[in-house]
Amino acid sequence: MISANIPNSVRKAVYRRDGYRCALCDSPKYIQIHHAVPRSRGGGNTPHNLICLCADCHAACHGMDLRNTGADGTDLKMEMELDVVSYLADLYAEQGETWDPWEKR
Repeated sequence: MISANIPNSVRKAVYRRDGYRCALCDSPKYIQIHHAVPRSRGGGNTPHNLICLCADCHAACHGMDLRNTGADGTDLKMEMELDVVSYLADLYAEQGETWDPWEKR
């Protein structure tokens, strides 16, 4: 079973990696950690599976439209999931690594 608690050292490393800002919209407000692969689907608490998001982007990743754009929750969730995967895959590709959220580190 995967622990719901992200170790502080990992949390701090992810905040630092993402510049203490939302990785998708660049906002520094209300930053939260999001799992690219949900824990319920086997996603772990490794930096490869974690991303910093503001509260609005985090909610959108879960299908909630806090910005009242009128977007359908399912479409919004799918779009945000693709943005998260693109960010993480590009980030690790720039470092010469393959993004693999399933790899145990």
